[in-house]
Amino acid sequence: MSKDIGNVLGDWDYAPGHINARWISGDDGQPRIQLRLDLGVLQMIPEDRPDGKKPFGFASLLEYYLHLEENTQPDHPALDLNPDACMALLQEAVQFYYRYISFSALGYLDGVIADTEHSLQIFELIARHAEDDEIVWQFFQFFPYVRMMNARAVSEKAVEEKNFDEAIEVVEAAIDDLRDFLEDFSDFEEEEGCDELIMLQDMLENLKKRKPKTKLERLQENLDRAIAVENYERAALIRDELNTMQTAAKTKTGRPAKTK
Repeated sequence: MSKDIGNVLGDWDYAPGHINARWISGDDGQPRIQLRLDLGVLQMIPEDRPDGKKPFGFASLLEYYLHLEENTQPDHPALDLNPDACMALLQEAVQFYYRYISFSALGYLDGVIADTEHSLQIFELIARHAEDDEIVWQFFQFFPYVRMMNARAVSEKAVEEKNFDEAIEVVEAAIDDLRDFLEDFSDFEEEEGCDELIMLQDMLENLKKRKPKTKLERLQENLDRAIAVENYERAALIRDELNTMQTAAKTKTGRPAKTK
């Protein structure tokens, strides 16, 4: 069997500036993800660790360490994450990075969500057990990007399900997390230079524009327009309808209805 991958590369041109990913069927009939790079191809399995390895018999290094946290003493030697252990976790996070950007290019939102959550949990593990702040920063410098990718995937899935309120809440929470991050790591990064925060703010604005308006919101807009053109008779009719709807909503929920 030839070890030359030239035929694979020759049939799949590299496109600079784009994430070139595809699904294939492996020789065992199971799905694989391939990511085209300038000098080759990465091939990954779609579940657990992308390389298919099982560290210490677990689906990932993260799961191994979470198992130790839950089932051993807090001072277990393996939980003192020395530089070698941190490097192994960083390597795992990089593998998940390659896979979730591939999933993103392929539109597989569940995969993006699962893999970015995996990386975020690695960051949290490092924060709990790494030996010094410099090692923590080696991981957390990637937090804005991973948090943004996670929020984008979760919000896109919510939009697909026509749940704009949830999508907006997800992005707002991510913006708060990034601001907290920038405050905690102010010695390393400033808010004005955080592209991921800007992207999330743009995403939030876009979601609010795309969110379908309720009947109350449409009535309020009509009322504002009627007042603006001094059509007070129409404004009075709209106001009566608004009051009726708000009274009914308040009776039903026990809370005043929101118009905006």
